[in-house]
Amino acid sequence: MTQARKLLISLDQTSWFHICSRCIKRSFLMGDDHYTGKNYEHRRIWIADKLAELSDIYAIDIAAYAIMSNHYHLVLHIDADKAKNWSDKTVIKRWMMLFKGNDLVLKVLKNQPVTQAEQSIINGFVEKWRNRLMSISWFMRCLNEHIARLANAEDKCSGRFWEGRFKSQALLDEQAILACMAYVDLNPVRAGIAQLPETSHFTAFKQRIKSHNRASQKNSTRKPANQPVKPSIKLAKFCKPPKNKKIPAIDSVHQGQRATGIIPCYWEDYLELIDWTGRAILPNKRGAIAASEPQILKRLNIAPAAWLNNLPRIESDFHSFIGCSNSITPCAKKLKQQWVKGVGAAKRLFGR
Repeated sequence: MTQARKLLISLDQTSWFHICSRCIKRSFLMGDDHYTGKNYEHRRIWIADKLAELSDIYAIDIAAYAIMSNHYHLVLHIDADKAKNWSDKTVIKRWMMLFKGNDLVLKVLKNQPVTQAEQSIINGFVEKWRNRLMSISWFMRCLNEHIARLANAEDKCSGRFWEGRFKSQALLDEQAILACMAYVDLNPVRAGIAQLPETSHFTAFKQRIKSHNRASQKNSTRKPANQPVKPSIKLAKFCKPPKNKKIPAIDSVHQGQRATGIIPCYWEDYLELIDWTGRAILPNKRGAIAASEPQILKRLNIAPAAWLNNLPRIESDFHSFIGCSNSITPCAKKLKQQWVKGVGAAKRLFGR
């Protein structure tokens, strides 16, 4: 049975979410469509470009993404504090980058005087728009409607492009955030369309690798050609390890980052985790890599075998929430849900 969004996306429980949206009837409308014989790879560029635009406007951080041929995944963080600290002008400007304003709010932007009654109406608009600019539902509406309109115009048809509502899963703890990010970043590898994570097209992991490579080449004596740089998707940042100190376990320092848009993990740890998991997914390399599991699994108290066996099923084994069982149970009680899928899967994957 379909659940109300307020039961699936509640900032009282977490500000991190896994989102998935699929093409209607799981058709390959963003890749090679065997039914029509057409190639729609360019539509994945449409999604990437729109994500780049929206990540500049909304108070929503993108931690991971993977754009496939018939669906896409996102790991998002809602930065409510950022939105609440925006001035009225900032809210109006951001909203009007996507939608039309009105004569009253234009007065604010032009610094024109307004009456007390007009100010009360303006305050109502600003508050409504502020809430929408930190809403995943509105973020997804702007993304999916835009892509659907472009695709229908290209195909000269009307009707649905997406399979209905997008799927959302609340990520309740650090283990859930990292597991879901790994699941998303490794989607092309698991699907068999990429050999390694760093060669996967349209993923946050490849974008991070490219960005890291560009940064390392900044001091090169050879100057790049003067070509316009295409805007890239703004990605959430990882924790910075303390200088000249041993990397600690996942503790209160990391847990404090979960409320912000900072990923509760060090980039070096995540890089090692993705590289190891991605190689182990390949059948001919599973045994060779298993002996050198990354240290972060130990700090997360996750058995390597459990990680490899259960990570590919994270989307199907969990429903509304992803996390350790001791995170899922109290969350379900607060939302007055008598039963929630995923407790058993949490114990298999996270060991608790």
